[in-house]
Amino acid sequence: MTPPGFQRARIALLAAASVLMLCASLAVAQPGKPEVPLAFTSSAEEARFHHLAAELRCVMCQNQSLADSNAQIARDLRREVLDLMRQGKSDREIKDFLVARYGEFVLYRPRVESKTWLLWFGPALVLLAGGFIVASVVRGRAGTATAVADDEQEW
Repeated sequence: MTPPGFQRARIALLAAASVLMLCASLAVAQPGKPEVPLAFTSSAEEARFHHLAAELRCVMCQNQSLADSNAQIARDLRREVLDLMRQGKSDREIKDFLVARYGEFVLYRPRVESKTWLLWFGPALVLLAGGFIVASVVRGRAGTATAVADDEQEW
């Protein structure tokens, strides 16, 4: 025989589970609208757009260009880039606009500035430091190997 408090807790738990299941069934994802292809006015505009979209990173995807990404924000940014191009903005101005909005991450090749020096020169510094460590270990072992060999000889 179960205590009456246990029965009430069990009924409350079942009611809460039922409400959660009802909410989950109502939260069905809606299919997205298919992307309408961008219409270019000339082949030069299309070439410039594709070159620029390949240099920009999707802000949602980790390692996809704006041209390769299928994310909704990438679609919106592609339209934004085309609108900026049609307003007469240069590639530099478009990149500056996107960097101001999303940060340096949006550029595949970040600019060489004081805040990106570690990104540009860090791998070379790590490689040099590793070379110095390897050289010092090799020299240290070579010195101990000759010292041991001298101690073992009997003259």
